[in-house]
Amino acid sequence: MQKSILITGCSSGIGLHTALALQQRGYRVFATARKTQDVAALQTQGLESLLLNVNDSHSIQTAISEVLHRSGGTLYAVFNNAGYLQAGAIEDLSRDTIRAQFETNVFGAIELTNHVIPIMRKQGYGRIIQNTSILGIVTIPYCGAYNAAKFALEGFSNTLRQELYGSPIKISIMVPGPIKSKLREHAYQHYQHNLQHQHSVYVDKYRQLESNYFDTSKQQKLMASPESMVKKLIHALESPHPKAHYYIGLPAQLFAFLHRILPDSIMDWVIRRVR
Repeated sequence: MQKSILITGCSSGIGLHTALALQQRGYRVFATARKTQDVAALQTQGLESLLLNVNDSHSIQTAISEVLHRSGGTLYAVFNNAGYLQAGAIEDLSRDTIRAQFETNVFGAIELTNHVIPIMRKQGYGRIIQNTSILGIVTIPYCGAYNAAKFALEGFSNTLRQELYGSPIKISIMVPGPIKSKLREHAYQHYQHNLQHQHSVYVDKYRQLESNYFDTSKQQKLMASPESMVKKLIHALESPHPKAHYYIGLPAQLFAFLHRILPDSIMDWVIRRVR
């Protein structure tokens, strides 16, 4: 039987690359995106694509129903990949801005996951894979909303793994470091839209952020390719004993290790040095 997988956030980057790679490997891939033009673009690349906006409960339910209709009522795996990064100092972010970050990066993934668990339990198998970030384990300044959202998704996924122990459903967490994608390009757009940083006490820090973090040309050597996710995603999908966490890229592996061995004060010093 051909294994089917639903992937969110496939318009570019990690979602697009994993969708194409898994389709080539023989999976039936349901590559989803929230915009009709992105769905059309995915279809032109030979992918079976449909609309799914993780911020919309009706969209989630409709997409799952359509996937089950097409697959004969089964779904082997879900890869919760959709998300974006809202930059800015915590005190400069409005409640609505922080809420929007959580709606996409946390609440959408939780709702989608909770919809597929009964399906997988009934069929007797299933894999749920979350795409978090090394920023769900360590924090960097001026990304507080994103840090907090990724910490929340990390906590949800760890708890879910504990609660589903002994069931036929396996939970794994992808923990990438810097990846070549449009994440920072989109982050810059959100940053410009939501922050009036010319009135902020952090104006000098924001200039550094614009010069360093958003200018990806300066960090290409540290960025892993989206394809680097694929090998570990395949292990999470196919191993009889998938890992709880998969760290993608040297920065993610290094900072996860340092987080385990260093006191917070020293870890903060390290973060300040590499920013």
